[in-house]
Amino acid sequence: MSLRLGAQAVDLVGFDRPGRPYPDAVPGWSPLFQHIAIVVSDMAAAVSRLSATPGWRPISTAGPERLPAASGGVTAFKFRDPEGHPLEFLAFSPGQVPEAWRSGGPDPCLGLDHSAISVTDTAASLAFYAGLGFRAASRSTNAGPAQARLDDVPDPHVTVTGLRPPGAPTPHVELLDYAGEFSRGGHVCDDRDIAATVLVFAGADGAPRHLRDPDGHRLRLT
Repeated sequence: MSLRLGAQAVDLVGFDRPGRPYPDAVPGWSPLFQHIAIVVSDMAAAVSRLSATPGWRPISTAGPERLPAASGGVTAFKFRDPEGHPLEFLAFSPGQVPEAWRSGGPDPCLGLDHSAISVTDTAASLAFYAGLGFRAASRSTNAGPAQARLDDVPDPHVTVTGLRPPGAPTPHVELLDYAGEFSRGGHVCDDRDIAATVLVFAGADGAPRHLRDPDGHRLRLT
């Protein structure tokens, strides 16, 4: 089933014999972690609508967080859907709204800005995605109390690298590289598991094919 939000879409894939459920409370630094960021024009309205929907769980520990200018100056809120997939509401500051999101309609949820994936080696991931035609478009280091509350990660220092795909700038990919000694292994997904999220890249040369990046994130080139 394909769900559209603005000009973007998410495909929901179900199986007659589903695999394992999403592992409980996968932290943001785990290579299994991957979220979709939903741009909202009104954070309060978006959270109010979410609050009326059963089954979701917060990741952020104190509601929406306004991040410092060095971390983009956005307001964000992370949560999980009823099956455990991580999601993020993202509101840009006035005067900092990218062109793609300036003509929103009455609905507070405008579209999908990016998918963020946790990686263990930014340089290795950059080399891999550059081979698929992506280029680095932004980089910041996010840290501090607001980031800790947003991610529910103590004392985070995360390098965020935005990768622009060939063609349209949105949706794009963000690499999240958390500094620190973490137990990053132990999660191996079967194709039917709930956590087996797939990034789909259109316009690739050659026949459609399936790949995995250096951290095991699933990709499909169409």
